Amino acid sequence: MKKTYTILTLSIVLLLASCGSKDKNVTNDNSQTILVSVKDVTTNDNTPFLAVNGKVQAKNTANLSTRIMGFVNKVPVNIGDKIEKGQLLVSINSTDLQAKKAQIEANITEVTAAYNNAEKDYYRFKNLFAEQSASQKELDDITAHFEMAKARLEAAKQMRNEINAQFAYTNIIAPFSGIITHKTVEKGDMANPGQLLISMETPGDFEVMALVPETEIAQIKKETKVVVDVKSINTSITGKVTEVSTSASKTGGQYLVKIDLDKTDDNILSGMYTTVRFPIEHKSQSSMILVPKDAIISQGQLSGIYTVSQSNTAILRWLRLGRTFGNEVEVLSGLNSGESYIIASEGKLYNGVKIRVQ
Repeated sequence: MKKTYTILTLSIVLLLASCGSKDKNVTNDNSQTILVSVKDVTTNDNTPFLAVNGKVQAKNTANLSTRIMGFVNKVPVNIGDKIEKGQLLVSINSTDLQAKKAQIEANITEVTAAYNNAEKDYYRFKNLFAEQSASQKELDDITAHFEMAKARLEAAKQMRNEINAQFAYTNIIAPFSGIITHKTVEKGDMANPGQLLISMETPGDFEVMALVPETEIAQIKKETKVVVDVKSINTSITGKVTEVSTSASKTGGQYLVKIDLDKTDDNILSGMYTTVRFPIEHKSQSSMILVPKDAIISQGQLSGIYTVSQSNTAILRWLRLGRTFGNEVEVLSGLNSGESYIIASEGKLYNGVKIRVQ
């Protein structure tokens, strides 16, 4: 009995020691503090005038494809190459078309011979009928034969025109002088009908496509003078409105407005993001919140950001995101002006971890 009591006592002591050790570890884990960098939520309402985001694009662009299927023989251009109008961009194997063309040419030779023979018969019987040496029935039969031969010859010639038109799609040439901006095929690839092969544009001639909210679009008129700020190169350019969309069904509730730039800087490139300033006062009091993409946390279909609580802990806040502008993304809901969010940390963040702002 004494031995049993001793074993029971030792077990209780070991259990308490184990629990104490675990509690100590938990305490140490909870006391971990991560050094973080934060940024305050700001909005784009620094001016009483309407300012919207836009994007630079070339006025003259072309996305080139083909109507035939075949292996690519050569692609003698690369992205960034300057090209001249009429220059070869993509060559596609045309063996099948050449075989079809040979068949069509042979058919034309055959129906041409039949047509010539039918034509001779027609004029001979026409003369015989005039001399009353042939009946009306014989003339009618030979006339029908002649008309059918003529129709077969015309059909064969049209087939040749069709095959010649298809040959135009085996050699993709530049429709204008410009620069290659995109290439999707290399030598040996299979080209398919409708597949994008080459994209090109005319450099130095740009416009801006801006998205205007529905609350402000009624104030935007053609010929309105605007100022376009290109953030990446710290440049401002004047321009004027040339087109105003009347539908937002394809643009998520935003209306497209096209701005023609008065001049372009050599540093401006297609795809750069801009801010377009209209000489129009805001009607809506709402403002846009932008946060860096790098600060966004993604978990499946959810997107969030770590914010700072009043007790200096990291709190994961789920967001509803909108459009993307360069390295920033629009926050539609989940963050308010005046709050702070974490942009960098020296340790792994998780919900509730203690943090220290540097």
